Amino acid sequence: MSSEIGLIGLGVMGKSLSRNLAQKGFKISIFNRHVAGKEEDVAVKFQQEHQELKEAQPFDNLGEFVKSLETPRKIILMVNAGPTVDLVLNDLQEFLEPQDIVIDGGNSHYQETSRRMSELEVHGLIFMGTGVSGGEEGALKGPSIMPSGQKDAYSKIQKYLEAIAARDADGKPCCTYIGKEGSGHFVKMIHNGIEYVEMQLLAECYAILKRQGTSNEDIAAVFESWRQDLDSYLLQITIDILRKKEGNDYLLDKILDKAGNKGTGNWATVSIANYGQPATLIPAALFARYLSFFKELRLESAETFSTKKFSGEITKDQLKDSYQFARIMNHHQGFALIHRASEQHGWDIDLSELARIWTGGCIIKSDFMKELVEYLKADVNLLMNENLIEIINATHNALQSIAAACIQGEIHAPCLIESVNYFHGQKTATLPANLIQAQRDYFGAHTYQRVDDSSGKFHHTEW
Repeated sequence: MSSEIGLIGLGVMGKSLSRNLAQKGFKISIFNRHVAGKEEDVAVKFQQEHQELKEAQPFDNLGEFVKSLETPRKIILMVNAGPTVDLVLNDLQEFLEPQDIVIDGGNSHYQETSRRMSELEVHGLIFMGTGVSGGEEGALKGPSIMPSGQKDAYSKIQKYLEAIAARDADGKPCCTYIGKEGSGHFVKMIHNGIEYVEMQLLAECYAILKRQGTSNEDIAAVFESWRQDLDSYLLQITIDILRKKEGNDYLLDKILDKAGNKGTGNWATVSIANYGQPATLIPAALFARYLSFFKELRLESAETFSTKKFSGEITKDQLKDSYQFARIMNHHQGFALIHRASEQHGWDIDLSELARIWTGGCIIKSDFMKELVEYLKADVNLLMNENLIEIINATHNALQSIAAACIQGEIHAPCLIESVNYFHGQKTATLPANLIQAQRDYFGAHTYQRVDDSSGKFHHTEW
């Protein structure tokens, strides 16, 4: 019998997704490359390890794998983003036929996805860029899925993707058609940027409590108390991490303070600059990771420069309020960036629907995200939402106090500080950019507009 759908690439995510598909009753074929001495009989061995894969067809020959699929073929790629995707597509084209559909479920750059769509379309092939979030567990039990490309092609793969996706509070799949071109990979990229900030904010709250002498167990208890109002997947796993012991010692205390990244935060930061959007928190979180990586330089600086003893008075309620305030700014910036890109490219992304599929399965799922589903129906600018305005006004003073205490106490808290700094700029009617524009005109004759000229005409002065 021919398989309904095939999957290429049996890494962590590929294995979990293939098991998920099989568990939902789909007849599948799985493929993994053959590399002598390194990757041999991977698909066969994997199939034999899991009961749900007993009907699956395993391959390490690409031509035989493609032949095993019913037409038009539907193939999910779960390979490393970048040149590997192009190499696999190049090999696949020899065996594919017009109207076959290839679904890239990796973290590819959205512009590369758009390019691949155009190149394959010439040969009558359909390419779908599909963001998948949830990690290994999410991929197995139900991820959030963000497909994009030809809308009519989505209807042909919809039943597979929606079947394996997580479910929201109403039982609907956390999968929806995002838009044209590489929009699915774009929103996944920004999802990861929001994730960077959410992780950094929790790390900064942890750092502040640590500097106050709070134990890991007590920090976990503080975070546990936040779950009633501010619950999220990342908050939950942070509590677990804080409580994890190795013998009598906390494991977290043994982990080197060097944070890595796989590139999506970099791409998101470049996109922020390309779209001219003031989404300042994602770069702050990314650069915090970069700074952490230079451990040796930080150790040298720590020996050279003295550090003040932290004596600031920060209450747990103030910290909770500050965390809530900063999260609002983070989500506001992320969705505003997606809206800007969607308008520029004509993607027509439904922000409310996007928030809905991020309420389950993905890394940034939270109670707050559930609220955003309704908020984004009313206004894409979250800072204009009446509910959030009330919270911002109620928590603003707390974050101002904490930002000042962090600066005075020399605690590195870039995202907490930047969130209030961004807000101050956002609500400032008159910024000093008039001076910058005058400077630009002085040295480069870049011209400027005048507040006393409503025509919008540009002026130049011989300074």
